[in-house]
Amino acid sequence: MPQTIVVGIDGTRQADAAAEWAADEAVLRGAGVHLVHAQAPGPESVAPLAAQESRASWAEELLGRTAERLREQRPGLPVTTRLLSSGPVPGLVAAAEAGDLLVLGSRAMGAVAGYLLGSVGLSVAGAVERPVVLVRGPGGASSNGSVTVGVDARHPADAVLDFAFEEAARRGADVTAVYAQQIPLYAGLGPAMVPDVRPAVAPEIEQSLDDLLEPWRAKYSEVGATARVVIGSAGIELVQASEDAGLLVVGRRARHSTPGARIGSVAHAVLHHSRSPVALVPHA
Repeated sequence: MPQTIVVGIDGTRQADAAAEWAADEAVLRGAGVHLVHAQAPGPESVAPLAAQESRASWAEELLGRTAERLREQRPGLPVTTRLLSSGPVPGLVAAAEAGDLLVLGSRAMGAVAGYLLGSVGLSVAGAVERPVVLVRGPGGASSNGSVTVGVDARHPADAVLDFAFEEAARRGADVTAVYAQQIPLYAGLGPAMVPDVRPAVAPEIEQSLDDLLEPWRAKYSEVGATARVVIGSAGIELVQASEDAGLLVVGRRARHSTPGARIGSVAHAVLHHSRSPVALVPHA
């Protein structure tokens, strides 16, 4: 059955970039693109019927214009559209569950309303049971296509690694698996008295990480894979490690709950600060 990539668009530059990224991804996958716009319903006393019809007309025009552009640039790409009336969070969550991948635009820290950094986007990203890709905006992705994936060497998630290696295989790119080791603080000791254990810790963990990657190297023999151990906060280190990457992949523990589920501190940090597109992959 052909795959479908769902894209939430809202007329912003970031949403346009998300649609372009999704279309390129669809070409790689042999998939179709489903463009959706979720508008917030409101009582007629607040939004008169004429205003509601005007918003709907604008949204339909936006969907049609974006779909036409994607088809023109990529002949043969299947593109469908739909205007969602059930509200942004439930509408986007439902649309995502009917597809294979959800793509949304992402703003930098401190920006205002939109599908991502705000209650809507974070709620959707934390609730859907499909992978979600957040695209910063035009020029945010590196042209080299490499994939950086955050790995917890103590509790590895197969779904996260499989997504990262499959994406790298599609792009003919390499994978860099990054594990961030936080060194415990020594209460009451000054900096000069804290032992530097990094030289002893990193090689051992790196070997464990290398061993962890072996099944994926065997499965995706065409993909070069490098294990890297860094010392520090996972969110910060992953953002720095993925500066030149085409895609950053992180995991999110799946929670079968209502919209509003938390995505975790590491995923939250990279979604706010990464310049590269970020794939948020749910796992058990």
